[in-house]
Amino acid sequence: MHAIGRLGSRLLFCSLLASLLAACGVNDIPTHDEAVKANWAQVENQYKRRADLIPNLVEVVKGFAAQERETLTAVVEARAKATQMQIPSDILSNPEAFRLFEANQGAITQALSRLLLVVERYPDLKSNQNFLSLQAQLEGTENRIAVARRDYIQAVQTYNTELRTFPGRIWATLLYSDMQLRETFSQPEAVAEPPTVSFN
Repeated sequence: MHAIGRLGSRLLFCSLLASLLAACGVNDIPTHDEAVKANWAQVENQYKRRADLIPNLVEVVKGFAAQERETLTAVVEARAKATQMQIPSDILSNPEAFRLFEANQGAITQALSRLLLVVERYPDLKSNQNFLSLQAQLEGTENRIAVARRDYIQAVQTYNTELRTFPGRIWATLLYSDMQLRETFSQPEAVAEPPTVSFN
């Protein structure tokens, strides 16, 4: 009977300790870290979607505006540079790699903006169904990129704040010393927004 009482006391103590730890946020750091990783995966997914659209867009434009070779080449080269980048596993906590990734994606955005402005000079291209379909998909993807970036930025803010504030700072020191602050996008929001292009 006495052993059962001690076992019950231990179980009660363990239950209370588990509840106390859960209430103190001991699991917040790994939870926020997983949210950062999930949101980063969405950022990568949307950038890949955009990169996959580019070859078709370039081919359609080339069919109507072959003389715009410099602009078309800039788009192709920006895409190649971005897609050939070896993304290190520590990119989220590696400022140099993160900035390089961001710069490569920014170069694609700028090259696409120039390409879409060139299209204004070609009325036949602006009315081509293949181009219109690609343009709509590209606009949708740019919007998805903006949303994915926003969600990632918010997840990083929550995670980094948890690592820097009480009680997260204590849990990070005691249990999660391998967790590092995460990088976030540095471009101003206006630059991150998709370019506004009129095809009318």
